[in-house]
Amino acid sequence: LLVAFVVLFVFWSINKFHSRQTAFLFALLAAGWLLLVVVPVGMPNLAQYPFSLKTFGPGIGPVLPAGNVIKFFFRSGDMERVKDIAWNPTDIPPPITRTEPRTVKLKITAKEVIGEMAPGVLFNYWTFDGRVPGPFLRVREGDTVELSLFNDPTSLQPHNIDLHAVTGPGGGGAVTNVAPGEEKTFTFKALNPGLYVYHCAHPNIASHMAHGMYGLILVEPKEGLSKVDKEFYVMQGEFYSKGGLGNKGIQVFDASGMLDGKPEYIVFNGRINGVVGNMNANVGEKIRMFVGNGGVNLISSFHIVGEIFDTVYPEGAIGSDVHKNIQTTLVPAGGASMVEFGLEVPGRYVLVDHALARMDRGAWGTLEVSGDKNPSIFDGIINESHGGH
Repeated sequence: LLVAFVVLFVFWSINKFHSRQTAFLFALLAAGWLLLVVVPVGMPNLAQYPFSLKTFGPGIGPVLPAGNVIKFFFRSGDMERVKDIAWNPTDIPPPITRTEPRTVKLKITAKEVIGEMAPGVLFNYWTFDGRVPGPFLRVREGDTVELSLFNDPTSLQPHNIDLHAVTGPGGGGAVTNVAPGEEKTFTFKALNPGLYVYHCAHPNIASHMAHGMYGLILVEPKEGLSKVDKEFYVMQGEFYSKGGLGNKGIQVFDASGMLDGKPEYIVFNGRINGVVGNMNANVGEKIRMFVGNGGVNLISSFHIVGEIFDTVYPEGAIGSDVHKNIQTTLVPAGGASMVEFGLEVPGRYVLVDHALARMDRGAWGTLEVSGDKNPSIFDGIINESHGGH
């Protein structure tokens, strides 16, 4: 029926402006294209974008329902424009000082918005609480956590939340699937201390994460963490677009690029310069950075130029041996790390993924350190116009 309809429609359209012979020829070409190209792919695939993509995961592939694609272009003008998609790395709940477990209530909103990756480069971000990454969650070992996930009515996709700190089906994802306008709540016991990733796990999981749906949850040990002067929250992510690097306008998601692991943008906190100019500290202070990797494909080789990590909690583990005097630490996709270091010398310190070609795709940030010079540790004339990094 579809083939017959398309053939008749092509014949009728062409015949209005050209001869019957020309219309008949184009109708035959349309019929051949449908029979040789479209039908073998599978008729159900016509209801998705991209329609010809075939994958072999346990759920749906990295495709979007065709209806949602159409809705997006009709409704994108009404979708919220977020002025700054980057979660501020200083926006972290304070350390937990209580000595007893309690019930902690958390509410998160899944929301699809439009934000700038770079000036003029727009992405349709899928977010937790309207930013990338989502909010930094902080609980104590032994706490009972009551978490509610609400999907904003303006969203086009269903979403859920999977927290790697959860022991239970889907990390919570199995009980939090929410359609636009829907809310669900579940509870879990924070059994294991550590720094964990959370993310949307609604099929296709990789697609939701590659749109920005990830964050970190810290389960502090019963005895607490060592005291530091400042804490920062940094999370690396990959974004895949059909448009080339720097192309302006709303970018179309590149499912094939994601499957091939070839992102156009690799950034900290959701956008180019997401952690530039908003992290400041002073000589003499001790710093802790919570570092995550939303992936979905690449391992991050996290490094701060001009600093050595005094202490690293490898893969975000708390309770096992820490590492000392580390230059670069690996943060796996869907994993995390905590790094601690003291500040002895003022200046600008550049955060990078030390797979350094990724800097050109956006993977860098800065920590500005103020204070008195310390020539016994570092002495020299800095050339600001040609500092290498």
